[in-house]
Amino acid sequence: MANLLTRIKDSVMADLHELMDQKEEKNPIAHVNQYIRECEQEVKKIKRLVEKQYEIKQDITREWNQAKLMVEKRRRQYELAEQMQEEELAKEAKQELDQFEARVAHLNKMQEKAIKDLEMLETQYVQMKQKLKDLYVKRLELKSRENIARTKQGMNKVLETELVSKSASKFAELESYIERIEQRVQTEYRLHTLDARFAELEKKASTSN
Repeated sequence: MANLLTRIKDSVMADLHELMDQKEEKNPIAHVNQYIRECEQEVKKIKRLVEKQYEIKQDITREWNQAKLMVEKRRRQYELAEQMQEEELAKEAKQELDQFEARVAHLNKMQEKAIKDLEMLETQYVQMKQKLKDLYVKRLELKSRENIARTKQGMNKVLETELVSKSASKFAELESYIERIEQRVQTEYRLHTLDARFAELEKKASTSN
């Protein structure tokens, strides 16, 4: 477990900014996603270890309580055998009493260590989850930077001199074409109006005759 925890700690507690700076030049989001997946797996491992440590602590506590009950039971039996002057029974009870007292002392130390180990695992689990959150934020930051960079790149293409000149030429051709259409419409309108006026005049002239 010690080796695993050391490896996890070294992996997750590394300087995230330095790592990202090294990877940002080429496909940064892919590198961040890969690193996040690895950290998520390590966080899951730690979570399972924490849950397992809870189970171990409960098992130790259960054995500790049972051993304490047996100490009380054998002590009463030993005292009773002493009172009744049952030397053989008293001797056997005393032997088991000593064994259970030793077991209680040992389990008590195990329980204290299990509690400390659990606290250590919980602390590292919280730290790893916070580092994972930092990675999520870093990924958002990089996505924003990448999107802005791509947008600027597109804008630069539009604003390039060659493209602008081509666009200007196209717009000039289109404007000239529209002007020609407008002139033709205006000419046709004037001709139509003039013909209509002469037709009206000719009609009046024929009526007066």
